[in-house]
Amino acid sequence: MRPSPRPPGKSDDRSPPHPEPRPAGHPSDESLGPVPEWLRQPAPDVQPGRADRWRIALGRHSGRLLGGGVAVLLLACSGVVATVGYQGYQRWRAAPVAYPTISPPSGEQAVTSASPPPATGPFDGTPAAGFPEGAAGIALPPAKRTGPFTARQVTDALAKVRKAVVTARLDRAFFTAKDPERLVRQFAPDARADVRDDFPSGEAGSYATRLAPGARLTADPPRVRGRLSYRATKDRDGIRILAVTANFVWAYAFPTASTTPGDGVVVVHDTVVWSVPHPGDVRPGSVGLWIEKSDSYASNIDCAAWDKGLLALGRPSFGGPADPDPDAVFDPDKTLDLPDTC
Repeated sequence: MRPSPRPPGKSDDRSPPHPEPRPAGHPSDESLGPVPEWLRQPAPDVQPGRADRWRIALGRHSGRLLGGGVAVLLLACSGVVATVGYQGYQRWRAAPVAYPTISPPSGEQAVTSASPPPATGPFDGTPAAGFPEGAAGIALPPAKRTGPFTARQVTDALAKVRKAVVTARLDRAFFTAKDPERLVRQFAPDARADVRDDFPSGEAGSYATRLAPGARLTADPPRVRGRLSYRATKDRDGIRILAVTANFVWAYAFPTASTTPGDGVVVVHDTVVWSVPHPGDVRPGSVGLWIEKSDSYASNIDCAAWDKGLLALGRPSFGGPADPDPDAVFDPDKTLDLPDTC
């Protein structure tokens, strides 16, 4: 659903907008000659090492273009395919793979700068050990007058986005709540129906964390790294909007009996473009927070749960030749277009 433009000359018109339709035989030993004795011996059993037990089950969600009124659904395929050891993945490759980085969007931006806590606990041995805890990893850029938006309007928009992001990705009560209203009510009234529909369809997984039934987190706060940026632009209907791009990696700790670093860590990397329309361009019900588009992937997950927009720890497994670089999933500057192993 798009924000509803304000009818000319009707600044107090509060009639509800009309949503647009939603898109929906071997040779013998004799012929080979004598066989050396060492070839007749059985191969020794080799137990998987520490590096082999770091696995990543990779899935991808892509959320609806709420601002454009177009439903975009790029759900991951089902089935868990695990990957190789954290240090040992290169032995499966003919050559290393370098994943492309993301070009930061234009406009004012702020990058995570808070110091990480002491490295103890489930994140040890992974890049997330160097991430700040929780909301400390979400830094706001300085609010400046931008296009038609005043510094105060920019400040208010950034505050709305930060609050929504914290609820969507860090609020434990929201993760397990029966309904998603803690987040839904933070959107513009005209956007809320579509946001509610995102949860049963699984699309909300591209911008919000909901735990699968029976899944639980440890007491360790999630680790966060990424950036927020904003710019003034217009949507396809010519409505002036402040677009706020949130690009973050979220690392969650799940209970596990394994002592291998990272075995209990689920990583979600999302890029979400939030928007706030200029109040002079829309009717009152459309004033507030919207989502223009969202995309995400997750690693070390239960793929069946992820297809439903839910988060749970994947099952232990071992590696194979199609595995991604384990470090790439922790890097907010890497592309979201990583090999899909779900």
